[in-house]
Amino acid sequence: MKRLLTLAVSGLALTAAPALAQDVTITNAKVVIGDGSAPIEGGTVVVRGGSVVYAGPASGAPAGGTAVDAGGAWVTPGLFATVTTLGLADVSAVGESNDITANGTPFSAALDASAAINPTSQHILVHRAAGITRAATTTMPAGSIFAGQGAIIDLDGDRKPVMQARAFQMITLGEGGAQLAGGSRVAAHVLLRASLREAQALVGKTFIPETTEIGKDDEVFLSRFDAEALVPVVTGQQKLYVAVDRAADIRAVLALKTEYPKLDLVLVGATEGWLVANEIAAAGVPVIANGLNDLPETFEQLGATQSNAGRLAQAGVKVAINAATARDPRRLQQVAGNLVALNRVPGASGMEWGKAFAAISSVPAEISGMGGKAGVLKPGALGDVVLWDGDPLEVGSVPTKVFIGGVEQSLESHQSRLRNRYRDLDESDLPKAYDW
Repeated sequence: MKRLLTLAVSGLALTAAPALAQDVTITNAKVVIGDGSAPIEGGTVVVRGGSVVYAGPASGAPAGGTAVDAGGAWVTPGLFATVTTLGLADVSAVGESNDITANGTPFSAALDASAAINPTSQHILVHRAAGITRAATTTMPAGSIFAGQGAIIDLDGDRKPVMQARAFQMITLGEGGAQLAGGSRVAAHVLLRASLREAQALVGKTFIPETTEIGKDDEVFLSRFDAEALVPVVTGQQKLYVAVDRAADIRAVLALKTEYPKLDLVLVGATEGWLVANEIAAAGVPVIANGLNDLPETFEQLGATQSNAGRLAQAGVKVAINAATARDPRRLQQVAGNLVALNRVPGASGMEWGKAFAAISSVPAEISGMGGKAGVLKPGALGDVVLWDGDPLEVGSVPTKVFIGGVEQSLESHQSRLRNRYRDLDESDLPKAYDW
């Protein structure tokens, strides 16, 4: 009976209305705006109705709202993680709960990650407790170079986590794309250009629901649904995220802008980006770089260096920092902190503290189309605020409070409950299964 009551209460909790945004004034804080500027000592952050209305020196702050004394702690905007698979898997090793790849599907570009986002996924809860409040999440390439359409989500655990569906199209080139396309980079580039050409032929056309083929004379290479999904890409209405590492491959991707000038390109990975940094900057293409990649795991990463992101930034490229793996981006702040440390290494190129933090907050938000709304503490931005127990870019620092849209979030997850359950056990507390 007790178990049935617990299940009933849990069901009511899942169907309850979302929590209302709080009016909060956080004082006595070391405030990080998130735009690359230096922290503000003794600052104040004011959130009203789910949005930031003030962040700066205490003297200029408006009065009102629930007071929170930070006690001199660091207060920052929420982190923005990109590219991730958050919300697409519960247990990665259990296929039934894993929607990250679709090996057996006949579709590719038409895949829409937003349809499968689980707001109560433990992955979301764990990463929220790490200070991540918004993310760009996507399926991963499996049967084609096209992974599908990614979504922008929040991590507040409500019933509607998707902020923007079909925000970007994700594809992979280089060695990975070559294998998926038939064993050669040549095949991957032909597939990409043929697909874009088919999409271009559909611009301005309407479809008859009963048809199953594209209404044009050329031989079709994509299904109607996949080709239709690429129309926003060729018209510049949807961003094209291209995972690519080798310098030569990056040049080939940049050349697409000549054929399709409306493409809104974003490079992902770009391990050898520093070798062509000036060309990337001249093309105005942003990069989501892996800040820790310094070993040539593959032939396309022979030029790997941890100075990659710093050198790209010095060349004028807009650079965001990705985590080492899309499935576990909760160490974003430590990756950014590594860039700060690189500034002290002779011959290395890192970033100043403010720029490094912006690379995991405001810059990825800008790249994702949420510039000024996420990753910053400025009037009009979403009320995503994180209080830390130390310098957020130092190893070991963790959030003590997380607000998303002005609502304070629980930092509890299955992992934290297991930690608390077993951390201080003595032999008498062991489960009965251990008796034998």
